[in-house]
Amino acid sequence: MGSDRTESNDSLLGNGVVGILAETVNMWERRAPLTPSHCARLVLGGGRSTSGVNRIIVQPSTKRIHHDAQYEDAGCEISEDLSECGLIIGIKQPKLEMILPDRAYAFFSHTHKAQKENMPLLDKIIKERVSLFDYELIVDDDGKRLIAFGKFAGRAGLVDFLHGLGRRYLSLGYSTPFLSLGQSHMYPSLAAAKAAVIAVGEEIATFGLPSGILPIVFVFTGSGNVSQGAQEIFKLLPHTFVDAEKLPEISAGKSLSPHYQSTRRAFQLYGCVITSRDMVSPKDPSKCFDKDDYYAHPEHYNPVFHERIAPYASAIVNCMYWERRFPRLLSTEQLQQLVKNGCPLVGICDITCDIGGSIEFVNKSMSIERPFFRYDPSTNLYHDDMEGDGVICLAVDILPTEFSREASQHFGDILSRFVTSLASTKGLLELPSHLRRACIAYSGKLTPLYEYIPRMRKTMIEMSPATANSLPDKKYTHLVSLSGHLFDKFLINEALDIIETAGGSFHLVKCDVGQSIDDMSYSELEVGADETATLDKIIDSLTSIANAHRGDPNATEISLKIGRVSERRIDDSMDKVGPKVLILGAGRVCRPAAEFLASYRNIDINGCNDYNTDQVHVIVASLYQKDAEETIDGIKNATAAQLDVSDIGSLSNLVSQVEVVVSLLPASFHAAIARVCIELKKHLVTASYVDDSMSKLEQAAEGAGVTILCEMGLDPGIDHMLSMKMIDEAHAQKGKIKAFTSFCGGLPSPAAANNPLAYKFSWSPAGAIRAGRNPAVYKFLGEIIHVDGSKLYESAKRIRLPELPAFALEHLPNRNSLMYGDLYGISKEASTVYRSTLRYEGFSEIMAILAKIGLFDARNHPLLEETNRPTYRTFLSELLNVNDISTPNTKVNGEESRGHDDEVISRLMMLGHCKEKELAVKILKTIKFLGLHEETEIPKDCTSALSVISQRMEQRMAYGHDEQDMVLLHHEVEVEYPDGRPAEKHQATLLEFGKSENGRSTTAMALTVGVPAAIGALLLLQNKVQRKGVIRPLEPEIYIPALEILEASGIKLMERVET
Repeated sequence: MGSDRTESNDSLLGNGVVGILAETVNMWERRAPLTPSHCARLVLGGGRSTSGVNRIIVQPSTKRIHHDAQYEDAGCEISEDLSECGLIIGIKQPKLEMILPDRAYAFFSHTHKAQKENMPLLDKIIKERVSLFDYELIVDDDGKRLIAFGKFAGRAGLVDFLHGLGRRYLSLGYSTPFLSLGQSHMYPSLAAAKAAVIAVGEEIATFGLPSGILPIVFVFTGSGNVSQGAQEIFKLLPHTFVDAEKLPEISAGKSLSPHYQSTRRAFQLYGCVITSRDMVSPKDPSKCFDKDDYYAHPEHYNPVFHERIAPYASAIVNCMYWERRFPRLLSTEQLQQLVKNGCPLVGICDITCDIGGSIEFVNKSMSIERPFFRYDPSTNLYHDDMEGDGVICLAVDILPTEFSREASQHFGDILSRFVTSLASTKGLLELPSHLRRACIAYSGKLTPLYEYIPRMRKTMIEMSPATANSLPDKKYTHLVSLSGHLFDKFLINEALDIIETAGGSFHLVKCDVGQSIDDMSYSELEVGADETATLDKIIDSLTSIANAHRGDPNATEISLKIGRVSERRIDDSMDKVGPKVLILGAGRVCRPAAEFLASYRNIDINGCNDYNTDQVHVIVASLYQKDAEETIDGIKNATAAQLDVSDIGSLSNLVSQVEVVVSLLPASFHAAIARVCIELKKHLVTASYVDDSMSKLEQAAEGAGVTILCEMGLDPGIDHMLSMKMIDEAHAQKGKIKAFTSFCGGLPSPAAANNPLAYKFSWSPAGAIRAGRNPAVYKFLGEIIHVDGSKLYESAKRIRLPELPAFALEHLPNRNSLMYGDLYGISKEASTVYRSTLRYEGFSEIMAILAKIGLFDARNHPLLEETNRPTYRTFLSELLNVNDISTPNTKVNGEESRGHDDEVISRLMMLGHCKEKELAVKILKTIKFLGLHEETEIPKDCTSALSVISQRMEQRMAYGHDEQDMVLLHHEVEVEYPDGRPAEKHQATLLEFGKSENGRSTTAMALTVGVPAAIGALLLLQNKVQRKGVIRPLEPEIYIPALEILEASGIKLMERVET
């Protein structure tokens, strides 16, 4: 493609001269693609030799957030003339006359979806032989945007709306603290705006809000960046977030007596976040909401937002993208009826600013200086003031520019990393893949990824979708609906190629394009062919690409619907008779759980066996079908299913078909899963801690007769059950618990502990390092001991277990031990309550010194932000305060000279990190094992010392193919007796090693977490757990049979008593 360039173009592209456009589209557009500090770093920080940029020319602007003089001070030139620039960058589209020939441009062009209003711009780009890079298309390999304005629209929008809300309430006769708040652009910074909101919140918390406007309920639509930004501002006010089903209860407070209403005040606001599940309901009452079906066939659903949510909302903050094929969030007729019924709606903050969109009466975009209009539903009239009947509405489409300084800084932090390549590269193929994908046109020619644009334009004929015989040359036609990331991820190319290659043709009947790369698009194509066989082949091929993309973690990329939608079924095996257990997840822990349940016989349900089989049928559901299939490979009586648990409809469908659910997903998913289980009256087991979100479900679960059995793994899990067995047995003998100590750790087996730290990672090293910085508290001989997180490693103590004399171990206090005294009911009697983490001896000593060196610092390091990547050795030199410890380093016979080693040892001792040379030598060995001494460049994705050492640990400290892990759990309970019997020390020990059978390895950690969770499900199937609600395995009805089954399954527990 480079050969197509003209000589003029050849001399400009990649010439290292960057131009920054003056923004001309909107008077309020004050953002800049690069700030003066970014420019200084590019130009003055070494020039083209390091950044690829040797000059930056800035078009003068008197409204830009950063003044021209600031750019001059940063080494830039100020000039209207950008003709010397090979790369010209801006924020919004420039005027057509500003497009210079044979240059490269980068801005938000809004052309890649063939948007009709921007096609003259694209035509100009092609005519002038321009190369166009679109920021919206700079994405990683997973399609995630790498550069955007983040949450600034949501932040600015909500600040502006609160400002208007104060004025509106005043016009209604109520003085509120909101009145003192200004618009976003009135504050010098985002921090200042937040401080003003906090001040409003403090006044609300102190003096309250008038009763006549209570309760104030904010409803946020969607959960993306815009909604998160708006919620970020809302959370600065005193607030409580509630689920949608709780809104009627909050509104019920209005039924209080008039006298009480007149005197009471409230000191908080309410927030509610809703998604499409809360906005629509299936027309077929026998069906549950299904996200995939809704996106493909919205006509199967009725709008319910106006019935279930809007009647209780004071403010609606609309952050969700909408397409015309979906039901509106709120139609004009629905709003008119709501107001007629006396709903409390005061205003709408339409951050999406979608004209005639999801909120039908929004028919115009306002400006920052006049962001509100008032709509009176009773007269269907619009007003520009705040006084009078109706609701106020904020609708501004350029909100991020109100925080121009922070938005520009955020944007430029990312863009500056790309400018270096764009400014210095002459050929498209020389650019990294994420920039090549973002190039819509190169030297005036559409790049292959965007060759669909003229094809789309050609079929976008202004004609009614009902026009008959739109493909008159084709005998057979089919109407095909495609939805997903058709344009952002170039799947439309794939679809159109299939149609044309097979000899078919297409006509675009309808096209709704997502407004951003995060939004899905929808197209209806009339596909034609001369023969039914050809048409069938096209449909089969389109079906194949749709199936190939199903289950993507970033949401379904492409969905295909032809004719009616048939109901999805998991597998014919689901029809088998027998008790069914659903396991959510497909990690290492899931297989032992599935194997145990599928192989366990003689299940007696509810006191009788109503089933024709004595086996449990297990369904393993994962985001990826392939992962679920690998988990159940070779397990009889098991089925794999694809499931996105965030799709509540699909989750409900699966849960309804089983008796018990086992969630081995991350803890953040459990509350949502639990709510579905409660609604469908199904029991749930998890291996995770009971957090606040789960505790809040206690009453609902108990009321539904459902058991949510949590903390049913190893730690927590087996540790609970062993502890309570020992404690309850002691109490049964009239004993008093004097001390409780617990030691637990996941470790490499002795044979695999073959590195200086004697440790290996089966999970994120960064997570493990952060966990090692958590503070701890415990009770020892009646004294409460607090350990600061920064001193945790230094608090480690050695331990030897008589039963296991070969193990040289140490223990570190594990977070809050005191809560376990409360859980186990021994807080008042035990003078010692201590829980700890086990490691091999010497681990903590090394980790403490690595922390002192600075290798656990999570902050971005300046050396790692430079364009020229440092080597590991250079970075180590920086941390050890050495000017250059690589100079004397030479290689002799493949080994590094002693000069470098001696220098490192010297620095470790000189800085006080190591007091003895023997320890410094040990640290040096660790540094060399991790490769931190190597003259190898540090990868670009490492931006902090923590990310550097995590990357090295992940590479050097992973388990080998044939290596085993080990789990060791040891409890000691000291018991005193009041009747003169000698004191006793009760001990319980679990030691389990990873296993390898038939070429498949199972870790000890997976066994000791997965099997207890499966046992919990088994006990629920057998109706042996009578207690309902959110519970832990602390009761005899759980721990006695569970420990018996655990031992019977091959996990051995050693118990003994010493006097």
